[in-house]
Amino acid sequence: LCCGTNAESPPLQCVLTGKWTNDLGSSMTIGAVNGKGEFTGSYHTAVTATTNEPTVSPLQGSQHRTNQKGQPTFGFTVNWNFSDSITVFTGQCFVDKNGKEVLKTMWLLRSRVENMKDDWKATRVGTNVFVRLQPQK
Repeated sequence: LCCGTNAESPPLQCVLTGKWTNDLGSSMTIGAVNGKGEFTGSYHTAVTATTNEPTVSPLQGSQHRTNQKGQPTFGFTVNWNFSDSITVFTGQCFVDKNGKEVLKTMWLLRSRVENMKDDWKATRVGTNVFVRLQPQK
């Protein structure tokens, strides 16, 4: 027989690989995480500060691989195909009380400016919450 009322259940694992969507309607796909914690994928933004039509852009990143708790920290860069800008995301993968995976992230978006005096307005900061995109039934 097992486990009294004080027994701890093993922590649920949060896995980055798969399809995700965020609070703004953007989506991304993260490929397999290799043994070094590295991964690649693609990002399709639903929002843009440019007049250009958003296209799917590549992402590459890494996950902290020594985390044994199953809720790893990670970071990735998106190199936007449709504008002269780049975004870095950093965050942590959590499993909520209902067993649902959630990526809590913060990002910095750097846009190209014409000269150094405009540098002050070239970087934006924000947060996004991603949840796993469930396949259509």
